[in-house]
Amino acid sequence: MHTKKLKIIPLGGLGEFGMNCLALRWEDDIIVIDAGLMFPETELLGVDIVVPDISYLVENKEHVRAIILTHGHEDHIGGLPWILNEIKVPVYATEFTLAYVEGKLEEHQLLDETELIEIAPKEKFSIGPFTIEPIRVTHSLVDCVALAIDTPVGVVIHTGDFKIDLSPLDDKPFDLHTFAEYGKRGVLALLQDSTNVERSGYTPSERAVVPRLDEIFSRAKRKIFFSCFSSSIYRIRIAMELARSHGRKVAVIGRSMMESTEIAQDLGYLDLPPGLVINPGQIRDYAPDELMVLISGTQGEPMSALSRAAVDNHKHAKIDAGDTVVLSSRIIPGNEKGIFRVIDHLFRRDAQVICDDGSSGLIHVSGHGSQEEMRLLINLVRPKFFIPVHGDYRYLRRHAQVAMETGAVEHAIVIEDGDVLELDKNDARKKDKVTAGRILIDSGSSIDVVEDLVIRDRRILSEDGIVLAVLAINKRTGRMELTPEVVMRGFGGADITEQAREQVLRTLDELSDEQKADYGMAKDKIRADLKRLIQKTTGRRPLIMPVILEI
Repeated sequence: MHTKKLKIIPLGGLGEFGMNCLALRWEDDIIVIDAGLMFPETELLGVDIVVPDISYLVENKEHVRAIILTHGHEDHIGGLPWILNEIKVPVYATEFTLAYVEGKLEEHQLLDETELIEIAPKEKFSIGPFTIEPIRVTHSLVDCVALAIDTPVGVVIHTGDFKIDLSPLDDKPFDLHTFAEYGKRGVLALLQDSTNVERSGYTPSERAVVPRLDEIFSRAKRKIFFSCFSSSIYRIRIAMELARSHGRKVAVIGRSMMESTEIAQDLGYLDLPPGLVINPGQIRDYAPDELMVLISGTQGEPMSALSRAAVDNHKHAKIDAGDTVVLSSRIIPGNEKGIFRVIDHLFRRDAQVICDDGSSGLIHVSGHGSQEEMRLLINLVRPKFFIPVHGDYRYLRRHAQVAMETGAVEHAIVIEDGDVLELDKNDARKKDKVTAGRILIDSGSSIDVVEDLVIRDRRILSEDGIVLAVLAINKRTGRMELTPEVVMRGFGGADITEQAREQVLRTLDELSDEQKADYGMAKDKIRADLKRLIQKTTGRRPLIMPVILEI
């Protein structure tokens, strides 16, 4: 129906953190801003990732013109394979973001059939009735942009994730001038990142971590293990520059860390002197005080490089007594248990562990603007309508309050996933609701939608059966008390019980006593090894449940 109104339709990220995705519609033309994922809560067993329900886009696929990405974090690009499976449209993003996207699409066999279009700050482009200007913003990742979208009823600005850093390491500062220019011309609506709305003041620049990290490097007597988000290119650059200035070689360990550093080098964000980076296999050739190991796994993921090194189970990364381990990142809510488990193991190795200890200087700064940066941008843009985006409902409400307190906003409107906000030059109001929610994905061998956990488990049980691996482990020593029992049901004629039992024994033999006592890690390893054996032997993918009994 032709309403001559602009529609803003959030499909993810408004009411939760992650899976950011928002549709902008004028008549028969729809553009989509970001296509993110979120990681599942612990109770979502068997789920790898969570993506937004895009039923609305699928129902209107003939009207969807493009997906435009603000930057390359998973909560903004991670849902792309799922969406592009359903809708074939061009993807617009900056050079660095596209480098991440290419790897992701290649992994899902979607690269050849997807048109990727590079955009750059200040270079306008048009899609249907929309004229879009990317604006340089700063964040914890490089090459990030806000989007100023000229529509038939006025300009809408979407900030993406941002903080106002006027002295970033790549000398590409936040473009306050262009935001101010739009403010002078008049802005219909500002959609602003709410992530840090509960923090007063300003978020420090990335450079703020240098003094404390420099001190840590100065005091370290043995190897330094440095872990941060693999996408934190600025932080990686700081760590490598400090390693060079303190006479240390750098070994990069972990797939995501290696991919990020290679992309950053290729695109000129890391300029490393020859000989600084060594192959992980060369670590043993250098004295402990001549090494820094850049390692992935800062969130305590069970099979990450740092988690394996923490239990002395990594081929190259061996953490010895007196080594320094720096965790230069925040704890993502929900990951506390895994991170503290890894820290426990590091203390068992007699390592010195340094987390985000604000009391003695910063080793991590946020990539999101705090309240004063939000107010500054609102005062520059002076939008008629203000719409908070990214975060739980309480964050959106608080952000709307902060915006109204500036006096620079006529109306602040809180909308959630599925709401349809209709705007014209004078008015904005919530109208309909569209289907929105979460789609649970099991990305085992293909993208497999988990429509309902119970239905999914019943289907797997009916088609591929169930495998129970029951282990009795002495809680005090971490040792096996009895031979593991493997129970298989629903396999028809394929009886591989004995092979499965032998596989469990082999897996346990490869684990140290400490790893056996870490039930999360032991279960993950048993599940992965059994899955590989059963799939190879029978072609089936049963529900595999390792059960550990404490004795």
